[in-house]
Amino acid sequence: MGFSQPTPELPVPDVQTAQEYYRDRLGFEIGWYNEAGKIGAVSHGDCSIFFREVTEKMPPSTFWVFCEDLEAAQADLVQRGANVTDELELKPWGLRQFTVEDHCANKFFFFHDV
Repeated sequence: MGFSQPTPELPVPDVQTAQEYYRDRLGFEIGWYNEAGKIGAVSHGDCSIFFREVTEKMPPSTFWVFCEDLEAAQADLVQRGANVTDELELKPWGLRQFTVEDHCANKFFFFHDV
């Protein structure tokens, strides 16, 4: 028995707004949206994220995203207008990484082992 990569579900105030943000700012593709369930998905390569509409305020989440070409990824995200909060650098724990924060304060650490 083996597991595949997990698919996180992020609580958001509006699913379609989140899908558009992830498409426009982070380069994801919109997969699907279900109005009745107030749920939808986006994907980028092997990375998928579900969004579910919630009315209560939820704490932000943190994601670690492995990336082969960090320079190209950061340049693309900057060009798209993503909120890069920490530029690409070598960290003391042995990873090269940069950080992006989305419109709901979720953090994405894009990284590669040294």
